[in-house]
Amino acid sequence: MSNVDNTNDLIHESSPYLLQHAHNPVNWMPWGEKALKRAKDENKPMLISIGYSACHWCHVMEHESFEDTSVANIMNEHFICIKVDREERPDIDQVYMDAVQLMTGRGGWPLNCFALPDGRPFFGGTYFPKDQWIKVLTSVNETFVSDPAKVDEYATKLTEGINQMDDMPVQPIPSEFSDEAVDAALGRWKKQFDKEEGGAQGAPKFPLPNNYQFLLHYAITEDDAEVKKQVFLTLDKMAFGGIYDQIGGGFARYSTDDIWKAPHFEKMLYDNGQLLSLYASAFNATNNPLYKQVIDETVEFIQRELTAKKGAFYSALDADSEGEEGKFYVWSIDEIKALSGEDFELIKAYFNVNRKGLWEHNNYILLRDQSDSAVGEKFKLSKEELDEKIKAFKLRAMETRAKRIRPGLDDKTLTSWNAMTAKGLVDTYIATRNEKHLRLAKDNLDFLLEQQIKKDGSLFHSYKNDHSKINGYLEDYAHLIDALIRYYEATFEVSYLNKANSLAQYVIDNFDRNPTGFFYFKSKTDEQLVAQKAEVTDNVIPASNSVMATCLFKLGQFFQNEEFISITKSMAASVEPNFSRYPAGYSQWMSLILYLSEPYYEIAIVGEECEEKRNALLQHYLPKALICGGLNAGELPILQNRKVEGKTLIYVCQSGACKLPVSDIDAALELIN
Repeated sequence: MSNVDNTNDLIHESSPYLLQHAHNPVNWMPWGEKALKRAKDENKPMLISIGYSACHWCHVMEHESFEDTSVANIMNEHFICIKVDREERPDIDQVYMDAVQLMTGRGGWPLNCFALPDGRPFFGGTYFPKDQWIKVLTSVNETFVSDPAKVDEYATKLTEGINQMDDMPVQPIPSEFSDEAVDAALGRWKKQFDKEEGGAQGAPKFPLPNNYQFLLHYAITEDDAEVKKQVFLTLDKMAFGGIYDQIGGGFARYSTDDIWKAPHFEKMLYDNGQLLSLYASAFNATNNPLYKQVIDETVEFIQRELTAKKGAFYSALDADSEGEEGKFYVWSIDEIKALSGEDFELIKAYFNVNRKGLWEHNNYILLRDQSDSAVGEKFKLSKEELDEKIKAFKLRAMETRAKRIRPGLDDKTLTSWNAMTAKGLVDTYIATRNEKHLRLAKDNLDFLLEQQIKKDGSLFHSYKNDHSKINGYLEDYAHLIDALIRYYEATFEVSYLNKANSLAQYVIDNFDRNPTGFFYFKSKTDEQLVAQKAEVTDNVIPASNSVMATCLFKLGQFFQNEEFISITKSMAASVEPNFSRYPAGYSQWMSLILYLSEPYYEIAIVGEECEEKRNALLQHYLPKALICGGLNAGELPILQNRKVEGKTLIYVCQSGACKLPVSDIDAALELIN
């Protein structure tokens, strides 16, 4: 088995995932010129093994196979073995994930793909048990040696398929966009709703924050009661479920069942950052105190467990501790009794310490299925008394949990994920007016602007130990621009908006676009892989192209930049025919179509009371409006000639054309609604 005497080339890396494998007996190499050259020089196929530090099945395969000397010997003899952190190198992951999905019809991590020395893939899969993995290694090697022409022919066809996966017919830009395709997609999507437990039907259940952001937007603006009910059902069930850490706040990546009970216990920054935005929008729309509780506890979790120096955020917490999934988060009945004292029956009822909450090894996952008022009524407690008892239990549980061995921390900082979280914090500040949230967002954005931007205006993707590395991908630009726009709306600090504008211009100048008009994931200054990918389909994180298109639309309004708006319209037109085929994969795009097809407002507030009026306006759920302003006219085109001495006026505009100004918030809302 593996020990510290086995040291491979990964020892020089900073990625926690790569370092986890640095003492495997496998001669792992990081992706790079050295590994690629060695594959060509020795004429060996590459085994490209991709995962991430919080991935449970990645750990399982490592322990079963990659730490086993006999398995490692086969791998070392016949393959150039390359380990890739999918979070550091999403570009590599995209290419080989597409290959495996084309070959097998499914994907996931760990991803194990075999490729020719020039990088073209020819066989692959995900997790393999040890015995099966040995057979795969033997079979792939035999085929590579005995029939190289057949392998080469298959690799050529597969690579062509990967390159064609992003192809869509070029669509003309309509003179006017319509929401008909969105309505049709919703008709199909509704059939997939789980109307008992929320989310989509079946298991596993993923939070998919951008899906519910869009559905909330649609429900409110189209006044669709069915969609509205489904959104709030889903948010309630997630907040009550085991997927949400009832003691320490924050969400796990997904639940393995169909009732949000048993999570895969890893906690990812990108989920929690986006879920902050979602629950903030829902709180803005409803004022539901449950959503505020989720916001406050999740921010506390991020600040306590994922915040680094300089305002940076770490990437993830592992599912496992002490080699056991979920051990840090679950409770025995004796522990709960000791922590509850005389309130055991209350805690037992509140957190389902019963058959519903029972998990593995006689441990319990804490989850809820009753409102506070229902529990309070059952135990004859006032709201204040119940709050006090639950908070006291949580505090004692946190103190106990703090003494346990913690899950592994992925302590790298990714620009895109940090920006999502900064935006989430701005959104929670807007919803709750908690100044701490805005300070955390500002610290993070200032870190990204100071540390992750190079002298030429380009971005770095990753940061750790005071060192930035890896050229930024489209996702880094798109999400940082998105966060900077939102921060400007919350503060009117125009330097952040100007930085968003300059980053967008950098993308247009330095990222090529495919024939359909979508930006490639990598800049044209980067080393190119065997396939050029343009990320179009929204997933757990919305596609970098859908976020970029939305940002260009908003910046086009702020700066009256027709080129930006034209690019947005071109992309939206090309993707629109896909909506009905797979509605959940185009939610960010469908929000953009609603912006383009229905009235979209720019609200300009100019005068001494601009901040007070801005804050009052932002208390309302306004999914189809941008807010700008300042004490004076400032430098934005939309603010020119708007200053009237002694007054603070609100201008409600569309595409730069404004209605008569008003000074009253209610009057402005009337013009919007």
